[in-house]
Amino acid sequence: MSSKDWLEKDFYAVLGVNKNASPDEIKKAYRRLARELHPDRNPGNREAEERFKAVSEAYDVLSDERKRREYDEMRSLFGAGAFRRSAREQYGSPFDLGDFMGGRMDDRFGGAGFTDLFGTIFGGMGRPGGRRGPQRGRDVEAEVTLDFADAVHGATLPITLRSPGVCDTCRGSGARPGTQPRTCPICRGSGLISTNQGAFSFTEPCRECQGVGTVVDEQCPECRGTGGVTKTRTLNVRIPPGVADGQKIRLAGRGEPGERGGPAGDLHLLVKVRPDALFGREGDDLTLTVPISYAEAVLGTDLRVPTMDGSVTVRVAAGTPSGRTLRVRGRGVPKRDGGSGDLLVTLEVDVPTALSPEARKALEEYALHAPPPSRAAIDEAVRRNEFRGSHARPD
Repeated sequence: MSSKDWLEKDFYAVLGVNKNASPDEIKKAYRRLARELHPDRNPGNREAEERFKAVSEAYDVLSDERKRREYDEMRSLFGAGAFRRSAREQYGSPFDLGDFMGGRMDDRFGGAGFTDLFGTIFGGMGRPGGRRGPQRGRDVEAEVTLDFADAVHGATLPITLRSPGVCDTCRGSGARPGTQPRTCPICRGSGLISTNQGAFSFTEPCRECQGVGTVVDEQCPECRGTGGVTKTRTLNVRIPPGVADGQKIRLAGRGEPGERGGPAGDLHLLVKVRPDALFGREGDDLTLTVPISYAEAVLGTDLRVPTMDGSVTVRVAAGTPSGRTLRVRGRGVPKRDGGSGDLLVTLEVDVPTALSPEARKALEEYALHAPPPSRAAIDEAVRRNEFRGSHARPD
């Protein structure tokens, strides 16, 4: 989730709790709303579905102690005006957060620097001079679920992403169309308030305008005065052949768009693969279990077995034991070097649970003439253990 989302959304209001709500109160509010808005209880209700997503998003932040603390600190420091400031800069405002934070704030935080302290929260917004030139867009993480066959062969899939962007209605000003933000009367447009404490002078963002330098009297109905909205975009992403469950794929330049001509960030996809009814996977090899009859195991046979791109014939030699694995080379998962893994076919003798009278008679006839299995070692172990048992002490 982008930090700009945190600035434009009131997660407490979404859950219907106050800012001082305890973790238990937040959990109870979430569970109540999740039950009411769950898609299973509201089929076809688009509004309920969107509210369910918003409630889940809010709970994800407020239920995590670290995320909640960062969220509270961010909104108390900059409020909803932070996104509007970013949008104004994109359209030519000379205000630069890095200019006044980069030098003065470094000393106040023991030399660690504003960027080091809040870089994770603001995504580098306080980097000195960072607002003047092109800025690279943020990286985006997403999850994609593939069918087993698509993971083996590769596929092109549409992926929908939600990311922050400038409001199209007010073009980032935060003001209702036809109106303009006015200069803040407290800081006179600088976005800063300076205070003197003895020999020291401190500068901090103006609380009246949240450091923007302007005040919006009539808020834009679309973005509610923030100047930014969360936009949805769909990308057609090519998944390479041979990806595995749990693998991460980096797609350069497919993340959030850059600002002022900067390059786009990267898209990091976490791949989830649905299991297949027939095939399994071990590295670059595919696995397949094939049942055979007792007669086929004893006499041998030719079997036609499926592959991911057709079928192949495997030879079962006479006297094949249950559990033997046959290797079919080159019919597995494609490798990066252009080769492919193998198909591992495991044979399992299928023992019938019911026999016809004719089959039973034939099997009994076979048992009379078949050589007995070699169980000499087993018989010796039984004899030895029985001998030891005869000398056991009585209770």
